[in-house]
Amino acid sequence: MKFAAATIAIAAAFTATAIPPSEAFARPSFVGRPSSGRSPPSSGVANANSHYDAFLRSRGGSSTPASASLGMSVETASEIVTVPTVPIEGMRPGTSGLRKKVEVWMGEHYVENFVQSLIDTAATANGGEALDTVVVAGDGRYYNNKAIQTIARLLAANGVKNIWIPQSGIMSTPAVSAVIRRRTADGAGEDGEGIAQGGMVLTASHNPGGPGEDFGIKYNEGLGQPAGEEFTEALYQRTLELSSYKTIENSADINLDAPVGTEYQLTPASTVTIIDPYRNYLDALKSCFDFDGLKEFCARGGFSMVFDGMHGAGGPFAQRVLVDEIGLPHSSLMRCDPLPDFGGCHPDPNLTYASELVKRMGLSSDGGADPSADASTLPALGAANDGDGDRNLVAGAGFFVTPSDSMALICDNWESIPQFVSKGGLNGVARSMPSSAALDVVAKARGIPCFVTPTGWKFFGNLMSSKESFDGKDYGPFLCGEESFGTGSDHVREKDGLWAVLAWMSILSKANEGVADGEMLVGVKDIVTSHWTKYGRHFYCRYDYEGVDSDDANRVMNTIREKFVDGDILLAEGSDSGIKLVDAVEFSYTDPVDGSKTSNQGLILGFELPSGDPARVVFRLSGTGSAGATIRMYLEQYEKDPTKHATSAPIALKGLAEEALRLVRMEEMTGRDAPTVIT
Repeated sequence: MKFAAATIAIAAAFTATAIPPSEAFARPSFVGRPSSGRSPPSSGVANANSHYDAFLRSRGGSSTPASASLGMSVETASEIVTVPTVPIEGMRPGTSGLRKKVEVWMGEHYVENFVQSLIDTAATANGGEALDTVVVAGDGRYYNNKAIQTIARLLAANGVKNIWIPQSGIMSTPAVSAVIRRRTADGAGEDGEGIAQGGMVLTASHNPGGPGEDFGIKYNEGLGQPAGEEFTEALYQRTLELSSYKTIENSADINLDAPVGTEYQLTPASTVTIIDPYRNYLDALKSCFDFDGLKEFCARGGFSMVFDGMHGAGGPFAQRVLVDEIGLPHSSLMRCDPLPDFGGCHPDPNLTYASELVKRMGLSSDGGADPSADASTLPALGAANDGDGDRNLVAGAGFFVTPSDSMALICDNWESIPQFVSKGGLNGVARSMPSSAALDVVAKARGIPCFVTPTGWKFFGNLMSSKESFDGKDYGPFLCGEESFGTGSDHVREKDGLWAVLAWMSILSKANEGVADGEMLVGVKDIVTSHWTKYGRHFYCRYDYEGVDSDDANRVMNTIREKFVDGDILLAEGSDSGIKLVDAVEFSYTDPVDGSKTSNQGLILGFELPSGDPARVVFRLSGTGSAGATIRMYLEQYEKDPTKHATSAPIALKGLAEEALRLVRMEEMTGRDAPTVIT
């Protein structure tokens, strides 16, 4: 049978007209062809589709029709069509892709316009040639499966030969990076092999999901790293000039629950393969940690843990690693079944939104110990992931570990982590500018190069790939993180919540090597307080003012900029707090790897405390929300005196917060007398 792609004219109302039969192609053998009958271990991830279907049925749709079931030969007249469109405003990606309310994405041509622009941008970066292989996966949120079907058709119509979709359509963000980085042209595996040149990740990260909530798409490039600023700016410019997109019509949907290895021939030149969500990511983690040693440690009396998946994509991966591999009981997991609306929760692993975990760890909402908790019943370790599995929260019994402290502790205890030990230690560390300087202090003491970057994992990607991409200095092994509960290393090119949890398990295991069976184990609190005694404590917390009117939020930032950064700080009105404003700057960054410059990355007010010690307050507008604006205020002050380390951070920082809020007139300009969230 002769196959031909057809381009048809569409009326201004975008209603497709019939295509001449001679120009259409029939798809012979749209057949699920599993290379083996095996599937990955059961994780509950497939159940997400039933929840998603329930949502779709309420809106008159379904994600996987019966006609696409495994083994069924479907002869359908499918055709490549070119659909006229017009540019849609507001498609500039933020630090982690484009995020909007899901109803925006469900609007006419919205997904198609953005993805076609992305495909065109990637082809331009590839010398004008369509990419050969692309991964498409999401975090399981509402509209995930429907968007995957749309994107697969767009990719096929644009000549992408291989489209890899994980079984169930769900994969954590670090797992997508692992697939891009670790699969090889000549490797073995029931889901086939090859080298992916990029990945589309359908996620709004830690933002809520479900009707009326958020959806997003981000792009990872050929080394598994988030797309850089040059790429995202070119993508945005392409959205402003797009006049048409290519897709496939009259094509049955892909059964996302088909066995691993199942293939679907969308066009004669384009194949979808259902891949194992776990294999490459599990291999990556096993290259970093001693799983046998962790299994032995977790079996010790006195150790228990609880992991909160927050109904996100990380839950099934936690089961695969913590339960199936390391041997923890299934009771260690909570909310590890992905749901399209995250069970109605906000999937952000912080003290406010992980409240159930916080309570189980014997903590109060401000991170301090809950005096009413029975310490003898508390787990030794608590952890949580966010919606797409790249963020983490870490806590011990009655003790919360801030993300900034977590980075510093992992750096100082690198000897506990085989990934670092095998290569002689860390060659580089980095933190986002708003994160505390706790990492800097350890890095200086340890003689490790330390970088301070703008917020956004793509900036770490350049440092991690300095040698790979630019033939520059090799900073690997590399550790990096953000104050917003993101930690990772160079095993992938994304932050990785489960990696951070395994790092802490490894630190605990090492700390207890000399502890005899039956003796009390060294705990998280012991390790952190010992660290503070050695290096001093950086009291730190963040105030988030969410959903602020955009004009009001910009007025706050402009006031700080005009009055303090560009103005004369000596004119700042004093108070009786004894806290003195001594400096004001706007953070900018020159990438040491490629020389690119990034400006307007946060406003920093420097203070001197009555004790003479330094403190700072950082103000930023979030660039990854979908409605209104979020003003983030980051507070930090250093304390060397161990007798003062036990004070809770919100109490220690209360005076600094009040002085900063007074200076910038937060309540006056926003109407907010308190933050939405304190973490």
